[in-house]
Amino acid sequence: MSEQKVLTSPQNPLLKEIRRAIDHGELTTDGFVVAEGTHLLEEAFRSRCEVPVVLVSETAQSHLTLTPPAGQDLRTVVVADSLFRKISDLETTQGVMALVRPPVWNLPDLLFGTPLVMVLDGVQHPGNAGAILRVAEAFNASGAVFLKGSVNPHNPKCVRSSAGSIFRLPIVTGVEPGQLFAAFGDHRIVPYSAMPGGSALLHDSDLTQPCAILLGSEGQGVREELARRTSGIRIPTAAVESLNVAVAAGIFLYEARRQRALSRPGFAPPVS
Repeated sequence: MSEQKVLTSPQNPLLKEIRRAIDHGELTTDGFVVAEGTHLLEEAFRSRCEVPVVLVSETAQSHLTLTPPAGQDLRTVVVADSLFRKISDLETTQGVMALVRPPVWNLPDLLFGTPLVMVLDGVQHPGNAGAILRVAEAFNASGAVFLKGSVNPHNPKCVRSSAGSIFRLPIVTGVEPGQLFAAFGDHRIVPYSAMPGGSALLHDSDLTQPCAILLGSEGQGVREELARRTSGIRIPTAAVESLNVAVAAGIFLYEARRQRALSRPGFAPPVS
């Protein structure tokens, strides 16, 4: 990376906009995700996302090699180490931060074929939400819906926890329950709720059909008015009544994957 001017002012418009997006846990005003760390940058490149600018600290500049996909122009901006640490959302930063344009999806994009949709109802912890996105991609969910009142999936902590899945998994945000259930009815999708007191056990529920799994907030679970419109299913546990929402999501998705594999003779999960 060639020598270039080093930004030292916190009043720089680009840096102010990035800090605003980080503080509010949302996209920049131009619709970009703030993705910090070399792994997320590599995942953005691998996902063929637009990456118009990469910020690097003075220290990172000396050893960082960027290889964007062919045909993609990339602007690099060098930031003084002390200023980069102030902008960063991490206690220990790698000195690399990028603006990434995430794919834009609509609700019908999640409802093709035999859908398996994850629905987040009031999930507030960005780390949990990001982990759900990661496991959803790992087990071939058709996408994730963030109902109004849930954390913004573009929160930098959620982006990091997704480990790049946010750049590929179809995601729709700010959806109203009425809109969601109308779409489920149109596509004959069976909605289930993950509930410790659900009337059916997970392995006794048919997840081979077009279905959605609602995951409630960490403290309250799925809202009662939504639970009434779904079938409650529970994970059989011993001694522990409930699980972390991201852990529960992984168990539900694994069981759905297992059932669907068994229902299709000769089906083999892809090997990464």
